[in-house]
Order: sequence, then C-alpha cells, then structure tokens
Amino acid sequence: MISYSISEINNILKGELVGNTNQKIEGPAELQTANSNQITFIGSNKYLKLWTDSKACAALINYNLNIDPGNNRAFIKVKNVDLAMAKILELFKPPSPMFDTDIHPTAVIHETAKIGNGCKIGSNCFVGKDVELGDGVILYPNVCVFDETIIGDGTIVWSGTIIRERCIIGNHCIFHANVSIGADGFGYRPSDDGKQLVKIPQIGNVIIGHYVEIGANSCVDRAKFSSTIIGDGCKIDNLVQIAHNSIMGRSCIMAGHSGLAGSVTLGDGVIIGGSASIKDHTTIHSGATVGAGSGVINDVEAGETVLGYPAQNARDMLKQWVSVRRFVKNL
Repeated sequence: MISYSISEINNILKGELVGNTNQKIEGPAELQTANSNQITFIGSNKYLKLWTDSKACAALINYNLNIDPGNNRAFIKVKNVDLAMAKILELFKPPSPMFDTDIHPTAVIHETAKIGNGCKIGSNCFVGKDVELGDGVILYPNVCVFDETIIGDGTIVWSGTIIRERCIIGNHCIFHANVSIGADGFGYRPSDDGKQLVKIPQIGNVIIGHYVEIGANSCVDRAKFSSTIIGDGCKIDNLVQIAHNSIMGRSCIMAGHSGLAGSVTLGDGVIIGGSASIKDHTTIHSGATVGAGSGVINDVEAGETVLGYPAQNARDMLKQWVSVRRFVKNL
C-alpha cells in the first residue's frame, strides 16, 4: 500500500506545515469518514467544527483559517485547497485497467488504418477504413471508430463510445463511457404536402481540440455542413447535448444535463450550469456564466452572469425573485 509522511506530502504541496503527526498517510477522505491514516480537507470556516470529531491525522486547510490541529495531528496551509487536493488525489490514484495484449485479437482493424506507437486497443473494438490513431491512444473494449477519423496522441476512449466517420480528435482527450461523437444533427423540415418530415442530410463532421474531456453518455452531433467544433481544454459533464454546427471556444465548462441547440457559439471560458438550455443561433461571449436550470434565448455579453427562465442578468433576476416572494408572503 502506498503511504507518505506528512513532510513528504508538504514537500509536494509546498504549503505551510502546522503541527505534526507520525501517522503514515494512506489516502484522502472526507472529514466525517476519514480514519487515523488519512488526510482530509477544510475549505471554509463552516467545516472547522467537524475537525474535533474527525479521526483524520491531517488536513489541507486554506491559509486564512486559524485553528490548532491538536496532538499528533497536522495541517498543511495552502492558498487553494481544491487544487492541493487534486495533487493528493494524483498521489493515491489507482492504476487504470490493464491490457493483457496491446491489441486484442477480437478487435477488428481495417487494413488501411494507421496505428501509432504504443496504442492499446481492447476487445471487440472496431477501427474503420483510413482511420489514424496517434501515439499512445487507448481504446477500451467495445469502442467503434469509423472511417477517416483522426485521433491525436494520448487520447483515451472508454467503452461504449462511438466516433463516427471523418471526425478529428485532438491530443490527450478523454471520452468517458458511451459518448457519441459525430451522430447526425437533428434536422428535419415538413414535406411539400405537409404529411411527413423530410430529413436534412448532415454531411459535416466534428472537430475536437486538445485536452478535451467529455463525460459519460454525452453527445456531440456532426454539422449539417462544415464542422461542429469543441475548443482546446473544454470540459463537458455527463449527459450533455451539443447540437450540429455549434462552436465552443477554449476552456469552456458544461455541467450535466445542459444542452446547446444548433449553431450556438460560445466564446472562451464560458460556464454553462447544470440543466441549462441554450437556444439555437445564440452567442454567449467569452467569460460569461449561465446559471443552472436557465434558458438562454438571447445573446449574452462577455463576462455577464445570467439566470432564470428565460435567462436575464443574474442581479435583475434575483431582485425579481425577492419581489415575487414578498408579494406572495403578503397575500
């Protein structure tokens, strides 16, 4: 079992060590459930009261918190507890599932496919015609990569994911279980006689930048023409829908159950809260935030925070909610 002394951990975090403990630290845990060989974290004053009853031998705490750790216990003061805890989690991260062979004998790989150095391809995978896999790509069992798709170095694709034809994926991406990349966009129009719906062909593709992570069961649809684009560093949660011809800038975040309709444009660093819905042909400019459960039907200015359904400036919406609450209370 991996273990570290408190001094070894502090050398990695480069924080301020307060107190000391001779306990070997064998992993992280929450305040309420930690045992005497675990480290926990305290991010704000409201959790300080839980430290007394916690069995943890050590904790990461924000540098502005003042509390004595107690006998044979220690704090490491840091500027950002969340980022410090991320480093702790990396220390104790268990190994990924192992491959007995680099390319499983049940994988079906077209003779024209180009497979980079150090790739691993699991059982029952399909790699189509003229596919290119960069160095160190990992396809876990039951992944399908269709014709002419390009996947960059170090990208990891988990089981059940389907990447349709002609998509372009960057380096060091992570696609979790059952992601769909490049399915047909949702495009239909009434027929001339008005009795049925005519499917609009979707002949574009999906382009995904570097260091993009997409959560389980999320979908990124191909463009009607041109490309649906996900910029470098974007992080997409589970059960997210990104429709045809949408464009996301760099380092955007989309939380679970949120969705972009067709031809939405996000600038850089946009944050979309859980279950938020963005109307088609809408632009959300760089640095804007859309609150959870909101419905955006108009463009959002750079740096603005919007909230509600329909979404509007968060301060204005909060004032409305307060007014409505007072009105109802006085009925």
